[in-house]
Amino acid sequence: MSDPWAPVVIGNRANKKIPTVVRNESDLNKARRTGAAIQTDKKLSQANKTTSGDHARIAKLDRDNEVAPPAKIAPAVGKAIIQGRNDKGLTQKDLAQKINETPRVLQDYESGKAVPSQVVLTKLERVLEIKLRGADIGKKLEPKGKKKEEKKDDKSAPSGSK
Repeated sequence: MSDPWAPVVIGNRANKKIPTVVRNESDLNKARRTGAAIQTDKKLSQANKTTSGDHARIAKLDRDNEVAPPAKIAPAVGKAIIQGRNDKGLTQKDLAQKINETPRVLQDYESGKAVPSQVVLTKLERVLEIKLRGADIGKKLEPKGKKKEEKKDDKSAPSGSK
């Protein structure tokens, strides 16, 4: 029986050839004479060399392919917000508090610098009771209950045919 404390060798490193990096021409020629497999990789870094015009050309391509910035809010919407706020007698701080946003957000909307958010526009429409999206920006919104009341009145009216 074998000794349980004897070292166990798995695999043999002598058969495996580890690739080496050749730095001069004589070592490369020596490897060619022995018939070793040779692989050549191009250097990617050119730290000390001057560049041709590639970087300028690539930079120009990057500028041409830039994504357009998101659309800002229309000036008509900002003016409608100011008009609606003044009609209600609210300050920017009061209106911002009612819609649960910061006064800075409201300033951006009024000045036309904000990227439009449907959530914020909906809150503003509800508080100011004016339309801020689509056609007829600045037009007064009808309260939701009014339409239902009109339909009820039509049903309760006596009809002439029985």
